[in-house]
Amino acid sequence: MLGSLAKKVFGSSNDRRLKGYRPKVAAINALEPELVALSDADLAARTTMFREQLASGKTLDDILVPAFATVREAAKRVFGQRHFDVQLIGGMVLHERGIAEMRTGEGKTLVATLAAYLNALEGKGVHVITVNDYLARRDAEWMGQLYNFLGLSFGIIVHGLDDAERKNSYAADITYGTNNEFGFDYLRDNMKYELEQMSQRGHNFAIVDEVDSILIDEARTPLIISGPSDDKSELYNLVDKVIPLLLPEDFDLDEKARTTNLTEAGNEHIETLLQDLGALTEGSLYEAHNVTLVHHVNQALRAHKLFLRDKDYIVRDGELVIIDEFTGRMMQGRRFSEGLHQALEAKEHVQVMPENVTLASITFQNYFRLYKKLAGMTGTAATEADEFAEIYKLEVVEIPTNRPVKRLDEHDEVYRSYEEKLKAIVREIEGANAKMQPMLVGTTSIEKSEQLADFLVKEGYTLLDVSEPAALQKLYAAARAGTPSKLFTVLNARFHQQEAFIVAEAGVPGAITVATNMAGRGTDIQLGGNVEMRVAHELADVPPGEERDVREAEIRLEVAAFREQAIAAGGLYIIGTERHESRRIDNQLRGRAGRQGDPGRSKFFLSLKDDLMRIFGSDRMENMLVKLGLKEDEAIVHPWINKALEKAQQKVEARNFDMRKNVLKYDDVMNDQRKVVFEQRREMMGKDSLEEMIGEMRQGVVDDVVSKFVPRDSYPETWDVAAMAQAVDAALNIAPPLAEWQKEEGIGDEEMRERLHAAADAGYTARVEKNGPDVMRYVEKQVILQVLDHLWREHLVTLDHLRQVIGWRGLAQRDPLNEYKSEAFDLFDQLIVQLRETATAQLTHLEVAFEQPDAQMPPMQASHFEPLSSADGVQQLSSRMGSADYVPQGGATVMDALGGGETAMMDRDANDPATWGKVARNELCPCGSGKKYKHCHGALSA
Repeated sequence: MLGSLAKKVFGSSNDRRLKGYRPKVAAINALEPELVALSDADLAARTTMFREQLASGKTLDDILVPAFATVREAAKRVFGQRHFDVQLIGGMVLHERGIAEMRTGEGKTLVATLAAYLNALEGKGVHVITVNDYLARRDAEWMGQLYNFLGLSFGIIVHGLDDAERKNSYAADITYGTNNEFGFDYLRDNMKYELEQMSQRGHNFAIVDEVDSILIDEARTPLIISGPSDDKSELYNLVDKVIPLLLPEDFDLDEKARTTNLTEAGNEHIETLLQDLGALTEGSLYEAHNVTLVHHVNQALRAHKLFLRDKDYIVRDGELVIIDEFTGRMMQGRRFSEGLHQALEAKEHVQVMPENVTLASITFQNYFRLYKKLAGMTGTAATEADEFAEIYKLEVVEIPTNRPVKRLDEHDEVYRSYEEKLKAIVREIEGANAKMQPMLVGTTSIEKSEQLADFLVKEGYTLLDVSEPAALQKLYAAARAGTPSKLFTVLNARFHQQEAFIVAEAGVPGAITVATNMAGRGTDIQLGGNVEMRVAHELADVPPGEERDVREAEIRLEVAAFREQAIAAGGLYIIGTERHESRRIDNQLRGRAGRQGDPGRSKFFLSLKDDLMRIFGSDRMENMLVKLGLKEDEAIVHPWINKALEKAQQKVEARNFDMRKNVLKYDDVMNDQRKVVFEQRREMMGKDSLEEMIGEMRQGVVDDVVSKFVPRDSYPETWDVAAMAQAVDAALNIAPPLAEWQKEEGIGDEEMRERLHAAADAGYTARVEKNGPDVMRYVEKQVILQVLDHLWREHLVTLDHLRQVIGWRGLAQRDPLNEYKSEAFDLFDQLIVQLRETATAQLTHLEVAFEQPDAQMPPMQASHFEPLSSADGVQQLSSRMGSADYVPQGGATVMDALGGGETAMMDRDANDPATWGKVARNELCPCGSGKKYKHCHGALSA
């Protein structure tokens, strides 16, 4: 009570913060007459003036008012758009590391230019991050006109760019791109072997558009760069045959927790089925040697029982593509992890691609926390304000709309069955269409949108093929005539290419648009239609001139007339066919109506069979509806229903928050280690010589050997000199007279250590002189970096396996997270020791072969990446990494840096194993079979 009273007297914290921005807004407005009088050149010259002021000691806060005023005036001249006062406030929130919550249609894209311009003046780079390539390219090319006018450069980071193009884009003052590309570039950069090959130049300031979608929804799973492992496609296809033969009593299904497990009867049944197929040849399914088969069975069970075609994924051109559960978009270049994607491919009978192993990974949380300064904007962030504050230290500020919202949000209508709900939706569509009211009908999946489309077709409606240029002309003709057309369009992942145009024309009178989730669409629905979109499509082939001007004027007049017609009909009508798990997605759908003070209306139609109601709604809800007298083809409309649904959504949001926090807790452990490894790599790449580090590693190896074979204060006759000699030869490639030293009177462990240090240093110095200091300096850096990368990749796999089983420690009343931290720390210590030993051994054994370089030899490539398709959202790339050949002046070629062998690869005879030397276990077999050595000639005998 006291809180509400204080709020009435003093205003909320949000109101007080907004009030604090008013004086600066007034100061920006006061500068407008002065800037209007400037020429374009003088206005652009202010950028140089601001940079000089920063160089002389002023801060960004000191120049915020004149800088914002400059951007506003430039926008008027470039776009003919003047920033509203509320947009100026949004820009200030972004500059102050906040999240600006602004309704749809309030111009967030233009808001970002204010903070981006101001912070770009420092010359450290600004990243503007969006949810897809289309928006990144559109916003960059659109807002880039403004930046160029003011003398700033801009770049675009989208899929398909090469390293040089990426580096140029990151070097720009302001860089637009997608969250995936920025994250993957960070991981790729930390797999390069020279600083000059790295694309990103630091993480100074990021503005994240649709911040809730990127930092909340997509943060449930990490970014992963992965490489292919052994091909097991036959096993996936074999196991896939048995899953459809299981009976209902063979497995337990929990849709709420998204888990499925075999029952005891199911285990026995599937063992029999696998034995009949020849997949299970000996023992029971759960014996140790059948662990791989168990993994395949579990993933195939999940693929068949938990994942639905056209909801979780689609099959397109023989490829299985994931559908984003929040945006309804196809997620090209992403694959489910841990063999789930392969199980789905087997289920759908498309080509099964090889599984992948992790080469590098990071969560979105830890990637975006790399930025010194982070900000975001969206239409719906308030419901997740606690998570933004806890994880990212970001405060959500609700920015008022430029004009009052006139949209009417009606209570939900609840029906008993899905069919009754569909009938009610069609009745509502028919009523609104009769008065030419434009409608946006939101669904939660492709499957649901196509079911509704089929139902509409049966009721006499016609589906427009928007890929045909003249399709929407039918809609315009009906609007001109003022008669209901019964035409509708469908926007989902199958029509991805046309989405911007479909959304843009959803405000035409009488238009009916059926769309999957509207998160991050980035295109306003303007009543009457979008003039720019129509001009771009209808006049694409008309050259500039009088004819084009006349036709453009006609389009503008028609759109204006359509707008008045749509307003008279009540504005855009939003129909939700189902509640989403997250309130934000529902709010994003509703927010499409009522932009900039336009009239609008929204209503959700639900049934007791909807996923949210069925899985998360309480039993009390159904009992309550029965008591309220819910009958067939009747709807219940009551505020209690809305509250009950909101509570169900809050449960799901809390569960998802816990999932994200859990992912982050474990990744924080790895992140500390990741920072150490990546910083060490960057430091090593930046040095001309690693001679000092290599000397310390060599001394460490000597100390380890002496400690193992020469215990402190022990008698020389107790030393195992023979074993020590073998260890010294393997680790340091030297053969000192250990037996003679052992016989010397008064010899001790310290004397032995000093002599070995001297012998190891002398041996390595001789190797450097033999091969040449310049060559060895390069080889040293390449070998250490490659050994570090190899060990780090193995470490990631080990941590992944550890994380999968660490939960069982809870049964012993031990905290799994603390156990994970402890074991991960020990594993990292082992990694450091292995790096020291492996790098030293390879450098002391490596030989350099000199030959004339091949004129056709391609230039050195550090690594090649190509996207695959990822993972309960986990995003993955495949990586083909080969050890690069170095061709210095004089024609020396470094061979076999990773293999550890003394024989140059080019000297090997495929038919003569005697010429192969030492072959690394994971190296391709020299015989030419194409298999790894460990699976071919290096296979261990039974």
